[in-house]
Amino acid sequence: MNHLKLQLFDQESCEKLLERINREGEWLDGVLTAGSHAKGGKRNSQIIYDCPLREDLHGLVERFMWKNPAIKGYCLPRKLHRFLISKTEKGGGYDSHVDNAYMSSGRSDLSFTLSLTDDSLYAGGELEIDSLSESYSFKLKQGEIIIYPSTSLHRVCTVTSGARIVCVGWIESYVKNENDRISLFQLESGARGILAKQGRGDELDMIFLAYTNLLRRLGN
Repeated sequence: MNHLKLQLFDQESCEKLLERINREGEWLDGVLTAGSHAKGGKRNSQIIYDCPLREDLHGLVERFMWKNPAIKGYCLPRKLHRFLISKTEKGGGYDSHVDNAYMSSGRSDLSFTLSLTDDSLYAGGELEIDSLSESYSFKLKQGEIIIYPSTSLHRVCTVTSGARIVCVGWIESYVKNENDRISLFQLESGARGILAKQGRGDELDMIFLAYTNLLRRLGN
């Protein structure tokens, strides 16, 4: 399955964010932000959208994401939008759905989930993402983020104890086509690996030239 999973925040940072969420968070029923086809299967709470806390976390998460070379290379981000803070407690979850292709805030090329909760503090709540032939299950550790194509059918399994708090959002990429993004990511990753091992050279300059011009041609 095409996805990227890595550690974005450390435990201390997550705990500080959770303290602020518990202190300042104003919650609403997550059904209010679900698409018409998914409302019946969404059972969670979300921080209200115009809350300063949500805006602050949006900016913080975005800065950390775009500072990470792997994330930036994988996403080729134009913008991160529709950032949400979600809490799923016992009995909650989100049935199978696909994210809307276009939102009022932008096009959804990639979706992400960032876990703020230690995975030992709740049971269930796995994120399941389908490929053509099978389903992949992820229970993220505290501070881990997973980014995957918004074209994927996915779900959040029922939480059977505890509470799962995550940040979710969507990325509009400069490159709309998934296969083009993967090829560009592989090309850039290989070039950066050569640079780290062998240093700069004429041949590597040609690779970066090809990458840049492909990005220019494939981008929109």
